[in-house]
Amino acid sequence: MAETAEKKKVILSGIQPTGVFTLGNYIGAIRNWVNLQEEYDCAYMIADLHSLTVKQEPAKLRQQILNAFAVLLACGVDPKKSLTFIQSQVYQHAELNWVLAFNTPFGALLRLTQC
Repeated sequence: MAETAEKKKVILSGIQPTGVFTLGNYIGAIRNWVNLQEEYDCAYMIADLHSLTVKQEPAKLRQQILNAFAVLLACGVDPKKSLTFIQSQVYQHAELNWVLAFNTPFGALLRLTQC
């Protein structure tokens, strides 16, 4: 019987493109993402849909999305080792939101700490 290779654990993480990336973004998240991609199956996203909780200037947001993606690549997130994507380009995110929105009671939403 052939041995099966141990499957890597999966990580999904995202970062919002709501401003200029700082040293804090690098130290707090991006540096760790680069290190984790050797040991885990990683999926990293630009969480642009999550940035729509406040009014955004469309042209500026589009540029920030591209800049954020470029920063991830420049800092060492390797698309050959990790799945990298822009959240709004994956239509299943919006479809899943539709399902979850109609299956989450309003009372449960009011108890969230974000409210």
